[in-house]
Amino acid sequence: MKFVFYTHSLLSDWNHGNAHFLRGVMRDLVSRGHEALALEPGDAWSRQNLLNEQGEAGTRSFRRAYPELRTVIYGTGFDHAAVLADADVVVVHEWNHPALVADVGRLRRKHDFLLFFHDTHHRAVSASREIAALRLDDFDGVLAFGETLSEEYRRAGWGERVFTWHEAADDTVFKPLDDVTKTGDLVWVGNWGDDERSSEIREFLVRPVQRTGIAATIHGVRYPPDALRRLSEAGIAFGGWIANADVPAVFARHRLTVHIPRRPYVESLPGIPTIRVFEALACGIPLISAPWQDSENLFRPGEDFLVARNGSEMARLVRAVLSEDDLRRSLVRNGLEAIRQRHTCRHRVDELLAIVATCGGATAGRLLA
Repeated sequence: MKFVFYTHSLLSDWNHGNAHFLRGVMRDLVSRGHEALALEPGDAWSRQNLLNEQGEAGTRSFRRAYPELRTVIYGTGFDHAAVLADADVVVVHEWNHPALVADVGRLRRKHDFLLFFHDTHHRAVSASREIAALRLDDFDGVLAFGETLSEEYRRAGWGERVFTWHEAADDTVFKPLDDVTKTGDLVWVGNWGDDERSSEIREFLVRPVQRTGIAATIHGVRYPPDALRRLSEAGIAFGGWIANADVPAVFARHRLTVHIPRRPYVESLPGIPTIRVFEALACGIPLISAPWQDSENLFRPGEDFLVARNGSEMARLVRAVLSEDDLRRSLVRNGLEAIRQRHTCRHRVDELLAIVATCGGATAGRLLA
């Protein structure tokens, strides 16, 4: 089977978490004998920012970690029809240009492939007019990364053609690493996020670090000068961008991490964690989260990870995790169990294949043959 993914970028994970998930999905598809191809536009802002900041070295970690994955950068004049002529399943991510979305939809009329729109962002509620303007009439279904987002599409008339398809951890990369020396207490891998969680970063990370006096490091991008100054004043080391494939080694060198969800998800799309929750638990690092409502029962809050209601409680829980061996071991054990039983990219590929079968058509028949 040939799967084609229209991504914002597969090469770059600079402020682009969807690349993490699609890499794992494509790897699993290839391991099962399918063909998987990613297409990304020549002007993708994530890749351009990565190249501007890191040069060609910025993409080497991807090629080193995923040598079997194929990605093509396209520009004006690219023959999309030729690439899609023998495709079986095409998945178009929501961060593609509206004209491209419409063009692929028109090609769907001429070729026998199943076409899905993949939404992993809060724009369906925060920029609903932009999403509503997309030409999705020729799409077979929507893959939404949480039930609350699925409900938005159902209300828009998609009905049973909406499928909740959560992100997950690529456990071929994100896994516990043995025999790694601990060099720090807390690490957080997260971007500034367009000021969507600036107050939350201060409340649940900067102030607890100041209160506890622990050794903390942050990796991420798009931090403004004022934020960097605050981190420095709090004694937090700033490591800048880190390739996603290198994150497991960073987790392994630290004793715990935190999850600080962006405000639009907490307020408008409850129940949807970022992919970092899946990846952290898959690495076996204890996790303490700022509040978010796990309305879909993806995890067992209080068992797989701890939840801090405010900054003071975050400081208390940080001290507990660092000082109580039994607590730390139970969080590692439970978090790993949750990922391995339900939340790997292998699980999501199983779900994708089931969705393809549900949508029917000649493609489903070939897939099930």
